[in-house]
Amino acid sequence: MSKSSSIYTRVEPEIKEQVEQVLSKLGMPMANAINLFLHQIVLHDGIPFEVKLPQRKLVDYSMLSQEQFNIEMEKGLVDVEAGRVASAKQVRKYEA
Repeated sequence: MSKSSSIYTRVEPEIKEQVEQVLSKLGMPMANAINLFLHQIVLHDGIPFEVKLPQRKLVDYSMLSQEQFNIEMEKGLVDVEAGRVASAKQVRKYEA
């Protein structure tokens, strides 16, 4: 049995970059994260997390108090600073 085996896969460049930023903060190389994920699949005898579409809750900003509005805006700023952004094209996919 060999000590290692290679896996080659294609990923979206934006996702790869975002993952690398997160893993860098954790001090973990991509290969270690993938290896950890594969071990978890074996231990859980399946995907180690629930796979489903997120529940999208639309916020009616006209119904918010000034304080609630500021909280929502702060959440948005945190997402932007963390690189959690979407293009207009990606947003339109969820309008239907």
